[in-house]
Amino acid sequence: MAPLPYSLKRVLARVRGFSGNNRAIAAVEFALILPFMLVLYMGSVELSQAVSVDRKLSVVAGALGDLVARVEDELPEDTLDDYFAAAQAVMRPYDTGALKQAITCVHVDEYGVTSVAWSFGYNGATPHDEDATYDLPTEMTDLVSDGYVIVAEAQYSYQPLMGYFFEDPFNMYKEFFYLPRHSDFIDVTSPS
Repeated sequence: MAPLPYSLKRVLARVRGFSGNNRAIAAVEFALILPFMLVLYMGSVELSQAVSVDRKLSVVAGALGDLVARVEDELPEDTLDDYFAAAQAVMRPYDTGALKQAITCVHVDEYGVTSVAWSFGYNGATPHDEDATYDLPTEMTDLVSDGYVIVAEAQYSYQPLMGYFFEDPFNMYKEFFYLPRHSDFIDVTSPS
């Protein structure tokens, strides 16, 4: 067998040296796992942000419906605007420009047939047409016979924080139902 050239001997010596050296193993392992850890971290930040916005949206719809359901007999339109603004403040520090709110009073007759008594939208939300039917859950129509239900709706166009996992904004929607507490019907009055 012919002797190996000097340069090949040096390469083989280095390879043998690497096989016995374990000083850089942690750096190599870290370099392999770093992309996975970054994806996991960014995904958890994005998900926790979306969950936080979703929970705040629930509080917005719940607060609006609760405030209106507590009114006795008449609700001035100016006060209703204040309720919308107060519920909107709950959404902070998130962008309140993407939040739409609607409040609707639905009449349920003795046969379970529904019709909109009045409806108001805020910040671009479309109110429901008066006398139009409103799809209430069966549990609500069974509970209310010849009465009224206050429906609070909140919608939010969620813009993803980083855009790596969700590129386009998506809509979140919450709907809550309340029975008027102090009177059968709450009438919204225009400012005088």
